[in-house]
Amino acid sequence: MDYTGKVAWITGASSGIGAALARELAARGAHLVLSGRDAARLAEVAADCGETLILVFDVRDDAALADATAKAIAWKGGIDIAFANAGISQRSRALTTDMQVYRDIIAIDLTAQIAFSQGLIGHMAERGSGALAFISSVAGKVGVPMRTAYSAAKFGLAGYADALRGELSQTGVNVHTIYPGSVATGVSRNALTADGTARGRSDKAIDEGIRADVAARAMLDGMAAGMREIIVAEGAEQAMGELRRTPDALFDQIAGMVAKGYMDKMEQN
Repeated sequence: MDYTGKVAWITGASSGIGAALARELAARGAHLVLSGRDAARLAEVAADCGETLILVFDVRDDAALADATAKAIAWKGGIDIAFANAGISQRSRALTTDMQVYRDIIAIDLTAQIAFSQGLIGHMAERGSGALAFISSVAGKVGVPMRTAYSAAKFGLAGYADALRGELSQTGVNVHTIYPGSVATGVSRNALTADGTARGRSDKAIDEGIRADVAARAMLDGMAAGMREIIVAEGAEQAMGELRRTPDALFDQIAGMVAKGYMDKMEQN
């Protein structure tokens, strides 16, 4: 994949991995649509990215998402790459976590990212090209203590992406699932605790993690190389992610089923 001239839309673009992806994509010649809830922070990222379109909305607001999707597509006539990146993490024991925390994290990290994708897959399939990138986590491959809600959401996002990859395998639309380990961002500081309040402090593992710009380069390089699963981690986290890596042969098998009419047969039965 050559990013030059491509239109890329990133949710959660005001900080962390999203902001790093925006800056790296801009350096590679892409046009950026940046979304998030903080207009001022989005403007700071946009200042580093050349020609951009800023769309401020909450990913859980279906009407706002639909309006933003129409504007994003109309800006330059289409979206070539979409990054479902908006999300929030967790630091709390399941035994003490309020059920609303589960609902909130799944709404942001899973349901809203599915809605974002659903608004674009018809557009991309009709054009016969495009790429969808879902930012999961190593915690979406391996269940991690203190992150039961987060792992549930990120596993779910990976499952949606895998099924969608199969469905779109004959359309020219590529699906990439990205599994970061510890990346030096504010993810831990902003994570929800047992009662739903922000943690307010970071983890040593996060503070000493991969720099966000380094992680963004690895993600984009993996996509450019056509990788369907991209694990961006180091040490034990990388080893855990690799142990759960899905074999390409399995993805090929699912795509082969679709090519032979699996979905048509299912609809007829």
